[in-house]
Formats: sequence, structure tokens, C-alpha cells
Amino acid sequence: MSDVVEGRRSRGGGGAARRAERSAVHFETARYIERKIPNLEMLNDEALEIIETNAETILEEIGVNFVENPAALELWRQAGADVRGERVHVPRGLARELAKTAPKSFTQHARNPERSVEIGGRNLVLAPVYGPPFVRDADGGRRYATIADFQKFVKLGFMSKWLHHSGGTVCEPTDIPVNKRHLDMLLAHMTLSDKPFMGSVTAPERAADSVEMADILFGGLNGRTVMTSLVNINSPMTFDGIMMGALEVYAKANQAAIISPFIVGGAMSPVTVAGTLTQVLVELLAGVAYSQLVQKGAPVIAGAFVTSTDMASGAPTFGTPEASLVTYGAGQLVRRLGLPYRSAGGFTGSKLPDAQAAYESANSLNMGLLSGVNFMLHACGWLEGGLVSSFEKFVMDADQLGVLHSLARGIDMSENGQAMDALRYVGSGQASHFLGTDHTQANFKTAFWKTDLLDYKPFEAWEDEGARDTVALASARVQKLLGDYQKPALDPAIEEALNDYVAKKKASMPDAFM
Repeated sequence: MSDVVEGRRSRGGGGAARRAERSAVHFETARYIERKIPNLEMLNDEALEIIETNAETILEEIGVNFVENPAALELWRQAGADVRGERVHVPRGLARELAKTAPKSFTQHARNPERSVEIGGRNLVLAPVYGPPFVRDADGGRRYATIADFQKFVKLGFMSKWLHHSGGTVCEPTDIPVNKRHLDMLLAHMTLSDKPFMGSVTAPERAADSVEMADILFGGLNGRTVMTSLVNINSPMTFDGIMMGALEVYAKANQAAIISPFIVGGAMSPVTVAGTLTQVLVELLAGVAYSQLVQKGAPVIAGAFVTSTDMASGAPTFGTPEASLVTYGAGQLVRRLGLPYRSAGGFTGSKLPDAQAAYESANSLNMGLLSGVNFMLHACGWLEGGLVSSFEKFVMDADQLGVLHSLARGIDMSENGQAMDALRYVGSGQASHFLGTDHTQANFKTAFWKTDLLDYKPFEAWEDEGARDTVALASARVQKLLGDYQKPALDPAIEEALNDYVAKKKASMPDAFM
């Protein structure tokens, strides 16, 4: 299959779906990245073995906490762990042995099979920002997010050429009750896009709702993995009942969980890279092992969300060398476990989509590619340390994701890539430049990555068009993508069933905003 495939719509739904198919806007969407370049490895075998030994020592001597979850404690006890109160002491080697039943890679199916992704191996899947309660755009500034904002982000993600995944909580719609908003978010992902998506983890019952809605969308799961979910560990070394409850729901349904420490170095882990890597491995081993205690063979992604602390203000920092070193090292440790790896993203602490945001995000995105990440959450749209989803930055980042695709292809060493005929032709004096050669004419359309956003016009043309900076160009790009958007075809009976499910669920409980 080519790297870029034609965007297609679901074939389900009879005549209505086929009519929608014929009238839909067609656009290019990139297949997930398959790396042809090596991973950048910072740690030698001796260093890796030291960290692994230290992690096993912490698991055995110090243990990890599983709070408010007696069933989890019992599973650990049956597996041979030493359970003291809510603290689980894991004998040396037990967690690593349990983790062996997790798959090395898996398919996350999309409702449009052309958009399904392979997570693991040499692959990289890119997903948008996750979790911010605020949004920002050029017109409205910074404000609390609404469901209308959420739906716009889902549409932008669907229309973005280089983005493979619709994500999850691309912003937190605060105009909907807390206990009901997951239903509207899932409905948006399922109906406004046909890319893969994430389920809810804010309560076990909301994870169950996610599984039930996915079952409706896919006409039965039949053992297929159709969702990922983000299960954060409360660093340092605490697994709470809510997140683990969601993990249990997904594992039993064969849906994937991203098991990921949330570490701000210096506050939630040691200030040193090696110390932080030890803690990351402790938390990953315990979390992945527990997923396999719940259900052997349940798909998981081993994550590492790591940043550092500004020791002057206490704020998290992004795009720093220390966070990069942790990400590189964690990638090596996860590959030695034989698991898919989640990390990196378009991270920045900047309040605006400005030069700081560009520098920090570029550092983080490129580091993610080179560290061997298989699933990159927050690949576009992240602003203000994860507090804000920015519309302009979403399309700025999404455009730059095309650079990752190009870098991942490596250097073409085919006969065409070597370009010997062109070198001979110009070198022998038959032409003074390469622009008119047969080789250039045959390759110029695809030879170089092409931005859909940035301005390379001469100064005079740029000035005549309003001297727009990148934010202005991005704002125009947002409007163009939303204007071009057409909803992907979906069987009307399935959409009706999803709407009915959401309506009945909402009617079954009072609103809660806490």
C-alpha cells in the first residue's frame, strides 16, 4: 500500500450511505508511518541492565500502591506478590514474566478499514492533543471548551492529511455535565470521523459505555480491538481504583490501554535521568503486569509522559534535553519488554502559538520519531503545558507531522534515488542546471515535502497578500478545513442507534458537574 491513500468512506448503510459516498469531498490521508530509519539509543547494555535491576529492587523492597481496589490486591496475592495493606511487593522477575503475554503489536480497527492502524514494531501512529479544559483561537482568545469546540477539533483531525487517529478528549467540553460528556465526545468521534479513536477512562462505568457504543458502531466487536484508552499512573508508584477500574473494563473486552506514568521530573520523580527511568520502568512493569492478570493477551501500550520542573517557579517545562533523554531511554527499556511504546508529542509551555511553542514542539516531535515511539498522543494542538487546545496550533503542528513522515522514509538508494543519469547529463555540460532534466521532470511532484500552511512566496507577493504571520495563515487554514469538511458516510440505522443510546443514558441519571 502506498504511503498516502485516497480518503474513503464506510461502505455500510445501503443507498443513503452510497449517495453520501458519491457526494463526499475526497482528500488524501496518510497511512501510519513505517520507519526506515534507526532508533536513536542513548543507553548501552550495562546502563540498561543497571536500571532494570534497580527497578526490580524497588518493586520487591518498596512495592507499589493499589488503592481502593481490593480485587486488584487479591489478583496480585494469587499471582505470588506480597500484599501488605494496599501496597504490593512484587518478587523479582514476576512482573516481567507476567508482561510477556501482552502482544508485541496489534491492529486498532477503524470503522473505515482504510484508516485502521498497526501499533507496535517499526510503526508510528499520530494522535491529537488530549485533555485540556481550555481552548484558544485567534478570534475568541482563551476560554473554557465547549462541545462545539470539541466537534470542530474532531473535524479538523478528520481532515488533517498527516494525522492517523481521532484521539480522545481533544478538549474537555465544560458545558456538558461531567457524568455525561463522555457520551457526546464518543458520539462525535464515531460520527464526525472514520479514523480510530479513544475511549473514556474517567470512571469504570464510562469505560463500559465506551465499549457498548463501540459494539453498536462496529456491529459487534467480535474480539477486535477498536479503541485505545489512556490509563495514567498516579506517580510516584500509585495505581488508583478509578483508572484501574477502567483498565479492567477494557482489558476484559480486548480493548487497548496506554499504561503511562505522568511524571514531572523533580516533583514526581527524581531529578536525575537514570532515577526517573528507574521509576518509569517500575510503574510500567506493575501496570502492564496487572493488565495481564486481568486478561492474558490484553493489548497494551507502555507509555512514558515525562517532563521536568522549572525549579524557580515549579511549573512543568517542555522540549528540554532532560525530558528527551528520558524518552530515548524509556524507548529502549520498553523495546526490551517487547511492547508498543507511547511517548512524545507537540509539547510546549508557551501561552501562544509563538516561537517558544515552535521550538519546544519541534524538539519534542523529532525526539519522538527518533526514540522509536509507536503511538504519539498530543501530536498536534497542545498549548500552555496541556491546559489549552489551540485551533491554530493544531493545524500548525498537523502540517509539520508531514516532516516526520518524510524523515521516517530515510534515504532512497534505488536507481532513481541515486540520480546517476541526471548527474551525468549536467556534469557533462549538456545542461547548466538540473531543473530541465528528465529526472527532475519525473520526480519534482513528489521529491520534496510540501507544506499546506507555511509561506515561501517572495517578499513582494507576501506583502501584497497582507503580510500574514503563521498564526494568521493557520487561522485561515482552520476555516478552510472546516469549510471543506463533509461528514463521512455512516449507516443511518447505526447512527440512530448511537443517538438513542446516548439519549437513554443521559436520561437515566441526573446532571453532575463534579
